[in-house]
Amino acid sequence: MNVTETKLKGCFILEPQIYSDSRGYFMETFNLEKFTEKIGYKPNFVQDNLSVSTYGVIRGLHQQLPPFAQSKLVYVLEGKVLDVAVDVRRGSHTFGQFISIELSSENNKQLFIPKGFLHGFSVLSERVIFAYKCEGFYHKESEFGINPLDKTLNIDWKIKKGKEVISEKDKQAISFNELNPVSL
Repeated sequence: MNVTETKLKGCFILEPQIYSDSRGYFMETFNLEKFTEKIGYKPNFVQDNLSVSTYGVIRGLHQQLPPFAQSKLVYVLEGKVLDVAVDVRRGSHTFGQFISIELSSENNKQLFIPKGFLHGFSVLSERVIFAYKCEGFYHKESEFGINPLDKTLNIDWKIKKGKEVISEKDKQAISFNELNPVSL
């Protein structure tokens, strides 16, 4: 497994080793020992989630507030997304900065997003099956979000104008400028 730390400390791109032959391929999607050795952090993943979406869907930007904050390891089983992580860690020198990376069933890349980051993705293929390993259980009351089309962050989701599909909850989320980092 190749691991690359992004410009956002603690946020890593993982590229699992793929073993291919005439039958297809095999890859390990997660190995706790290898992950801990490469990243230097031993997660306690307790919940796995799948979402299925179609082209133009933008999910995010979400996180859960402490003490229910979650780290996530995300990857695509089918299709392609633009995955985005935004640093909202209080006191971080990269506060308000984000990374975006294409994750697909072709490149098999994964993204580890630690606690303290907003997360979202846009669907670039006709359909996507997106997988999340979560450290911490879903806790509705601590869920928090920023509007994915926020003008301050100005994220290019790579979706044609007018083709964005966004939930009402995400459309009504606050702007980045309304964020109070003291409460994070």
